[in-house]
Amino acid sequence: MIVSTTATVQNHVVDDYIRIVSGETVVGINMLKDIGAGFRDIFGGRSKGYEDSIGKARETALAEMVDRAIEQGANGVIGVKIDYESVGTGGMMLVTATGTAVTLRPE
Repeated sequence: MIVSTTATVQNHVVDDYIRIVSGETVVGINMLKDIGAGFRDIFGGRSKGYEDSIGKARETALAEMVDRAIEQGANGVIGVKIDYESVGTGGMMLVTATGTAVTLRPE
């Protein structure tokens, strides 16, 4: 499965635009990660706990989007966009991957 943020794929032709597909996941950041991130805000540095959680959520959303594209008969998703949004209170984050499911063929 080819997944691209661009509208075209090098050396491929889009045969059919099938439909918009998306994948979503909600991740909660726990209190220990919040405390560690707070210290890093004060002293500088990166929050590995947050980065790991967000990275896993992104990969889950992308995998769900790809699964939905495959269900539609696609062999590619183009124009992919990933959005991150805080939801509710208590450190919940929504990660959404959206793109256009297509059938591609080599030129």
